[in-house]
Amino acid sequence: MFRFLRVNTEQIWENPLVARRFQHYLGVLRGEKVARYRIVKKTPVENVDIEELPLSELWVHHRETRKKFEELETKIGEGKDALEGLPKPEVSFLDLKTQIANKILTNCHFCERRCHVNRTTGKLGFCRLADKSAVTSAFLHYGEEPPLIPSGTIFFLSCTFRCVFCQNWSISQKWGDIDVLNEGYFVSPKSLSRIMENLAKEAKNINWVGGDPTPNIHTILGALTYFDLNVIQLWNSNMFVSSEGMDLLFDVMDFWLPDLKFHENKFAHEMTKAKNYWEIATRNIKLAYDNGFQEMIIRHLVMPGRVKSDTLPILDWCAANVEHAFVNIMGQWRPEHKIHGDPHFQSLDKRVTAKEMDQARRYADQLGIHWREVR
Repeated sequence: MFRFLRVNTEQIWENPLVARRFQHYLGVLRGEKVARYRIVKKTPVENVDIEELPLSELWVHHRETRKKFEELETKIGEGKDALEGLPKPEVSFLDLKTQIANKILTNCHFCERRCHVNRTTGKLGFCRLADKSAVTSAFLHYGEEPPLIPSGTIFFLSCTFRCVFCQNWSISQKWGDIDVLNEGYFVSPKSLSRIMENLAKEAKNINWVGGDPTPNIHTILGALTYFDLNVIQLWNSNMFVSSEGMDLLFDVMDFWLPDLKFHENKFAHEMTKAKNYWEIATRNIKLAYDNGFQEMIIRHLVMPGRVKSDTLPILDWCAANVEHAFVNIMGQWRPEHKIHGDPHFQSLDKRVTAKEMDQARRYADQLGIHWREVR
């Protein structure tokens, strides 16, 4: 039987595997490396009036500017250039990303529901958000995985899912059914940057979470234009992000903390109201893994009676596609929200057994997946 003792967070970096796989993260913590968004801010977009161009042309310049960003990132990483010595560009790669995000907001497709509503006019899509972002809480979180704490978590209202088991349903779903915003406060990019600054005094990272952060990409990018501290940017999401949304995030995020809950799409839709969950979530996790530093902790929540249908094939996929990612095999399932007491969800209205957790973790060991370091 496995003993589920928490890893000592003060000793986590003494583990050579964690230190090796999270080299960029650790380097930023020690002040030896630069958070990616700061390089994005110093990458120039030359001879372009980004406010006058249509979205299609902005994406062309985005692809071209990414090449410059990658070259600059390599030079800085190799010590051939210093960030502090670079001039502030008149128009930066981050400015371009922010402009694209604001354009997307008028025909919203930040997530793969692709509602195509103009949120700037007050119209609401599935996420029930107009153009303003709302934060319900921001604090130093000591309950995240050991390498991440204390984590500067910023919880947004709203979500792209309707999970029937959501433990945060009051901020992800319930708030949208009322007229008064009584569980959060609206933030502008500038006020959000001040929240980041307060957290960064002690936090090891800025942890974008919710609900889900995806509907707020425009506000997050805007906030980074006001922020300049060398701190890890961490994307903590259900990963139902559109391909365009992912393209905006790649160069800005340093670390990824994605959920991967379901393998069977029919079950995923029943639980979340999301179609094609498996294809979209795995596509985005693989894209994040391949376009960053492979620094990632995948969270998988084991559900009662779902080990064979979901957990084992998910672990197979992780071993085959993101071999350097850690996987947090989570046993925190609680029958909450609509699950508890509903006869339709009777099979899920119970705790995960020790036998199921043992089966999942032993299978991960057989595949060579590392999970103990992040439990």
